[in-house]
Amino acid sequence: MQAIPSIDQLLRTPDLARLRKSVGLPHLRSLAREVVDELREQLQANGLKDATRAALMSQAVKRIQSRCEHESLSALRRVINATGVIVHTNLGRAPLSELARKAVLEEAAAYCTLEYDPAIGERGRRGAYVEELLIQLTGAEDALVVNNCAAAALLILTVLAGDGETIVSRGELVEIGGDFRVPEVMANSGTRMVEVGSTNRTRLEDYKGAVNENTRLIMRVHPSNYRIVGFTDSPSLASLASLAHESGLPLYEDAGSGVLTDLSAYGVTDEPIIKDSIAAGADVVSFSGDKLLGAAQAGLIVGRGEIIERLRKHSLSRALRVNKLCLAALGATLDSHRRNAHEEIPTLQMLAVSVSSIEDRARKFLAKLDERPAKTLSAALIPGESAIGGGSGPNVHPPTTLIAFGHKELNADEVQRRLRFFSPPVIVRIADEQILIDLRTVDPHEESELLAALVALDM
Repeated sequence: MQAIPSIDQLLRTPDLARLRKSVGLPHLRSLAREVVDELREQLQANGLKDATRAALMSQAVKRIQSRCEHESLSALRRVINATGVIVHTNLGRAPLSELARKAVLEEAAAYCTLEYDPAIGERGRRGAYVEELLIQLTGAEDALVVNNCAAAALLILTVLAGDGETIVSRGELVEIGGDFRVPEVMANSGTRMVEVGSTNRTRLEDYKGAVNENTRLIMRVHPSNYRIVGFTDSPSLASLASLAHESGLPLYEDAGSGVLTDLSAYGVTDEPIIKDSIAAGADVVSFSGDKLLGAAQAGLIVGRGEIIERLRKHSLSRALRVNKLCLAALGATLDSHRRNAHEEIPTLQMLAVSVSSIEDRARKFLAKLDERPAKTLSAALIPGESAIGGGSGPNVHPPTTLIAFGHKELNADEVQRRLRFFSPPVIVRIADEQILIDLRTVDPHEESELLAALVALDM
């Protein structure tokens, strides 16, 4: 046991001394204590038989360095998304536009007019600007912003139907990424869920037959990344609205992706356009801020003024409210939707880019890589498909041109691992033992960093 280095001896080594500034002495000492305890247990179990003092010192330093590196990689960091998945849930969904980033960094990050109206010199309403933009873009009477779409559903169900029943089709009781299950959110709100129809077919008569004196709400849920095809049937939103209003009930649509303009030119035809839902008679609609809308994570609620005001006044709305950074990003993004969203919002730019443009970029990128004589890398262009992701347009697969890489000495999993450890990390796809890069989701300004990561693999 005397061969085990002390905590102070470890902290005085040159390698750990260099970590003090970035990690902090208290945490570094805590890590050293953990590693020393591990080594002691392994020695007692003869797991490190005949280990010398120098060997134990070296091993302890390496273990501490490895833990510091792992902690650093676990922090929130920018990555290069080379997967071709536009709204990548694991990578933060929609990237913010330059205007949204500027609004966050230069306006909201300092003192700001979060709840202050400089025009009158008095307290103002949080989110008023964003809500006004939502009213303009959707044609709704009023709007409210909460911290995500699940929170929006919880608030709406609690306020409108917490003391009664909510009618919903069996085919819409979906589970979305992150364990968001519609039945569980409904249960948490206090409402009693009444299922109607079958998994694949629900008719207007099914809804009508379920209405009784305890019914408080009719709900329609967009199925996100889940689709039923073939022998299916469901009533239109307009016919559901007519039934709800004839019965003296509100109609709520959980619309999901937050499409504000027609995206059918890019193959997106089965995502609700919010202004169309309002025009069809939905009394309240909720949708996400960080999917096809292209902003920060938020649950956006639009609808009839009386309903929105009830939601706003409920105590739960304060617990679910968004912060100033989110509101800044939302405001800038919605402002872009009023002008020319496809020229300013990255999510829509990536969706709209043509396969010929991507192929042209890919050829130019390979030409730059070819300027260095390849030692271990081989590359070729192959046809492929991108994806929208984030539960949006699961049947939409925009054609693309992929750069397929092979390595003479490393398998695809090891290449992928090394790219993840690059700074910034590069996230790619693997298929048929090849590394696949889709430039659709790589910002042109990131190409030099991507090139450097690939060159490092070839050394």
